[in-house]
Amino acid sequence: MRKIIGKYGVALLALVTTLSGCTLVKGTSDSLFGPGRHDASLTPRHATFRDLLNLPAPKGKILVAVYNFRDQTGQYKPQPSSSFSTAITQGGASMLMDVLNQSGWFIPLEREGLQNLLTERKIIRAAQNKPEAPANNSHPLPSLVAANVLLEGGIVAYDTNIRTGGAGARYFGIGLDDQYRVDQVTVNLRAIDIRSGRVLHSVLTSKTVYSKAISADVYRFVSFRRLLEMEAGMTRNEPAQLATLSAMESAVIHLISEGIVANSWALQNPDDINSEILQYYLNEPVRFM
Repeated sequence: MRKIIGKYGVALLALVTTLSGCTLVKGTSDSLFGPGRHDASLTPRHATFRDLLNLPAPKGKILVAVYNFRDQTGQYKPQPSSSFSTAITQGGASMLMDVLNQSGWFIPLEREGLQNLLTERKIIRAAQNKPEAPANNSHPLPSLVAANVLLEGGIVAYDTNIRTGGAGARYFGIGLDDQYRVDQVTVNLRAIDIRSGRVLHSVLTSKTVYSKAISADVYRFVSFRRLLEMEAGMTRNEPAQLATLSAMESAVIHLISEGIVANSWALQNPDDINSEILQYYLNEPVRFM
């Protein structure tokens, strides 16, 4: 009996390993039984983040203000999740500020928490104006720095099940099943001239959210009144917030590239316009559905 169970168990594990593309035993074990506990670490990023870090240097950094970067989709997570749980992150502004800061092209100014900043400045002024405060320790606060460019936009679309599919087979009580689903998130980012209010550049970028499920099972009688049942599987869902973050990174790179071509801002070395990264984003073709 043990030989029979062992035979089917090895076959089932081999089939799942083949479908999932895992060539190492550890990778298969993590996929089937979980990777275990991990310590806190930096958020993983997509390849767009590497492109963002390797952009050519600007002639001068741009002072930008971001007041908000809202979720404009109105999408909620499907049941059985809570009807009050949104499908898209509500921290778009915080994510965009990190992308702008990492790019090396912008100096982001705090505007989302502007009221908190103004309150702290009032507290400092009140302490400086006290009669008992030493005159030599009273330093007037400098004015807040004004932005040259205002960045507006938001997460404008989240489309679910834009593509689904799969395949399955069953023979002699052994079954295999493979399914996938593709969602898509779209963000808009536009740069606005503070003095005139004119929209300098506007970019729409999209990123797919890929989900995949693989399962295998055995269901058969190995002897009289002896039924063998075994099943294994794994599901991998790309985090929607990471896809949104990647779309923002792509939007910022496209915005920088378009601004260079339109002379809205400049490179430190004009010859860097021929760099591989800028040429890739400048010549990226628009796909037609």
